[in-house]
Amino acid sequence: MTVTPSTPESPGTPRTDRALALALTAARVAGETRGTDVRVLDLRELTDVFDYFVVATGASRRQLHAMADEIEQAAKDELRDAKRGGEGYEEARWIVLDYGDVVVHLFDAEARAYWDIEHLWSDARRVPVPEPGTVDR
Repeated sequence: MTVTPSTPESPGTPRTDRALALALTAARVAGETRGTDVRVLDLRELTDVFDYFVVATGASRRQLHAMADEIEQAAKDELRDAKRGGEGYEEARWIVLDYGDVVVHLFDAEARAYWDIEHLWSDARRVPVPEPGTVDR
């Protein structure tokens, strides 16, 4: 997939394509690192702050770290993108990776149920997430 960074904001533009590619890459990697209940929420119709949320659940601190590390590496290697910020890595109950247009939320099961991001953003369109191993890179 070739993605050309740009700044236009209408759907179907290179910026939107880049953001979607990043969201789907993060979702793919979360699934490949055994994350569960992986979701991509399209927030473009709801806010101007970001385009997509990626949400996934990990079973342990080690797994959440692996997901975060592998997502960072894939974003860098495959899309030449770097996170702009992050939180929660040390505690590893809710790790947030901020890529500007895309925000990745990696939760343990208890934190995901408590914060219930999908309910807070229930008006967001869900983007289909291919099963791990079915996406061409």
